[in-house]
Amino acid sequence: MPVTDPIADMLTRIRNANMAYHEEVEVPYSRIKWEIAKILRDEGYIKACFWTPKGKKKPPIKILLKYGPNKERIIHGLERISKPGIRKYAGVSEIPKTLGGLGITIVSTSQGLMTDKECRRRNLGGEVLCAVW
Repeated sequence: MPVTDPIADMLTRIRNANMAYHEEVEVPYSRIKWEIAKILRDEGYIKACFWTPKGKKKPPIKILLKYGPNKERIIHGLERISKPGIRKYAGVSEIPKTLGGLGITIVSTSQGLMTDKECRRRNLGGEVLCAVW
């Protein structure tokens, strides 16, 4: 059965691998999932993410999960906000802060995917994709 919400599938794979203390997780490639993985890497929630283009078929994105020195989880939660059935859009003043600013909210804007902090800095709104804390 095909996946109807690939972003929710990606977040669920990361959540499940994180709960089981896996070192890495693979996600089928798409440009939006690659951008989300890069934001998670840049914000320090994962160690690394990579994929190598080989011909026409795209290989999966490999995400290396990150844990603290005593095996404490860096990612405590991932939540899909805008779903295919119910899209959530927000202007710059309405973008939610995750845990009062301790987490990040990923927003799809006209200038690409970015965090809530970056949206406020650039004065942009858009579709609120997910929250990570």
